[in-house]
Amino acid sequence: MPLLPPELGAAGAAILVVTSFCTSALTAAFGLGGGLSLLAVMTAFLPVAVLIPLHGIVQLASNGGRVIVQRRGVAWRALPPFLLGGAIGALIGARFVVALPESALQIAIGLFILTVTFVPIPRLGALGFGGFALTGAVTTFLSMFFGATAPIMAAVFAQTFRERQTVVATLAAVTAIQHALKAIAFFAIGVVLWPYAALLAAMIATGFLGTLAGTAALRRLDDRYFRVGLRVILAVLALDLIRRGVFGLV
Repeated sequence: MPLLPPELGAAGAAILVVTSFCTSALTAAFGLGGGLSLLAVMTAFLPVAVLIPLHGIVQLASNGGRVIVQRRGVAWRALPPFLLGGAIGALIGARFVVALPESALQIAIGLFILTVTFVPIPRLGALGFGGFALTGAVTTFLSMFFGATAPIMAAVFAQTFRERQTVVATLAAVTAIQHALKAIAFFAIGVVLWPYAALLAAMIATGFLGTLAGTAALRRLDDRYFRVGLRVILAVLALDLIRRGVFGLV
């Protein structure tokens, strides 16, 4: 068995491994941005058939490592309902056979993120079991098609939790749950990833190193700068979703 799949050369593998470190560091510091950035780079090197499953496993390991490192900041009460809702979303998404209007959905998600991020709304600190379950179901379902829906959860959590460590750590925990459910769903329908085992191992290792670097930056970051940085990242990602949606429609 070759160390790397035939369609991926040594240079491509090296780029993906380094990108895993950089994007994990970004996500550990601000809670998001890394997943979508990594997906964009992986798109250039990997076949579509394995792109989302591979990205999901790398992100599962990256977020799992972040939960371990940042465990004191996790809002654990959010996890059981998110797991329940996420399981339902993954089950529906894995069996969904109707073509989604992807462009229109991208525009809608982008507008939602901008609205939640910049329009003054009451803080969602009272978000209960049903709210977390619904968030888990919707975002996990969407992630089966788009690979990374952390901006939606980040926009909600930024309005739910006051402490930046809680925003980032809880986002890591629910994202890890989401990617675990996706991995189970993909394996259940027969996706085979063994040819990419060496690449996955290297990306997971560098991703954990990036988590350590990003967590150190988060601890030193002033809360005002964190909120501004988070809003900037959310705005960029939302506008890019809208741009892709508009061009898709045109």
